[in-house]
Amino acid sequence: MNRELVCIGCPMGCRLTVVLEGTGVSAVTGNSCPKGADYGRNECTNPTRMVTTTIAIEGAMYPLLSVRSTKPVSKALMMKCIDYLREIEAVAPIKAGRVIVKNILDTEADIIATKNMERVTKNNPSVLSRQ
Repeated sequence: MNRELVCIGCPMGCRLTVVLEGTGVSAVTGNSCPKGADYGRNECTNPTRMVTTTIAIEGAMYPLLSVRSTKPVSKALMMKCIDYLREIEAVAPIKAGRVIVKNILDTEADIIATKNMERVTKNNPSVLSRQ
């Protein structure tokens, strides 16, 4: 069986043909660099994606904080990760890069905040005017 893909390993965007035999890959063609072959094999045997979503945050101007994984996670675990994160609530202040969840679902990927969120209080109106 053949699978056609567009490589995202580099800016070239090569059109790949991945030849599948059983549960493995026997050949990848169409790539102009080694990243294409790696991408084709991985995408057909163990696809991964970065987790990007939002979580609730208390005490900030906005109700949601954007977060992402520090490394790609198996595509099969994406929805489980997002479901897990729906139950998480951060408390302001938060700095970009802060680890929110360490090693989510034993994937070796941490979930980190992608932006700063200052605490908003009645005594801190300057935060409101800056946002």
